[in-house]
Amino acid sequence: MLMDGNIISGEFDEQTNEFSLQKVKHFNTESTINEKQLQALYNYLVKHQDEQDGQIITLYDQMLIRLSQEEINLLIRDLEEVRNLYE
Repeated sequence: MLMDGNIISGEFDEQTNEFSLQKVKHFNTESTINEKQLQALYNYLVKHQDEQDGQIITLYDQMLIRLSQEEINLLIRDLEEVRNLYE
């Protein structure tokens, strides 16, 4: 199932129960996220969503991507959509 959110896009594989992350903001990527990893990222962002300076996430443990407070809230909504696919 394809998912095209505000910050992320990718494809959920029901057979392997994994989300293949293909895009973050305007950066292309190819990462697989299982339910536990997604939940950990979601919990972290929810806990820190009110921080004025935003957050920085990494792709491939090398490329830094800055997320504003507004983008964090959009990413949280995207992650909620993906979380629903795991159920």
